[in-house]
Amino acid sequence: MLSDFNLLATTSRGNEREACAELTFLFKEVGDSAMRIERSGVAGLIAAKTCLDPFGAIEKLRKILVKRPYEFRYTLRIIPIEKVVRTDLEEIRQGATELSSKIGENETFRVTVEKRFTAIHAQSIIEAAAANIKQKVKLTKPDKILLVEVVGGLTGISILKPDDVLSVMKEKIL
Repeated sequence: MLSDFNLLATTSRGNEREACAELTFLFKEVGDSAMRIERSGVAGLIAAKTCLDPFGAIEKLRKILVKRPYEFRYTLRIIPIEKVVRTDLEEIRQGATELSSKIGENETFRVTVEKRFTAIHAQSIIEAAAANIKQKVKLTKPDKILLVEVVGGLTGISILKPDDVLSVMKEKIL
């Protein structure tokens, strides 16, 4: 798996190859013909590295989804990742602390953990990630989400607004 990924994408189990091809095509459409993409080792999860800003790329993909939804057959979600660290509570704490400046002084946040292939308890990950963040926690409708994506020995961390993740099925319905 890529160790410097800045996007995670999900697909149905067994559709990883098709989703990789679809993402390669879509990223060429938005201006990245050099995107690296690999299966993560987790069924239905793909790691990718784009030379574009991952947040900006998702906005461009969202525009394609609105105009040509039929081009998204296999990809379910695309998640921007800002920092990748080893799956270690101290490294997760440091990574989250580095990104915490993206949470405004009067903004609220919550920690969301998606973990795969790790024995570390989700609660321990949440406590480590939030340890040095002073802003208020709000579990429902926070201003920002501190997303911790654990994939075996690597962990991706991002500070997101709720609409920063491209959820293909939800947005096709809208």
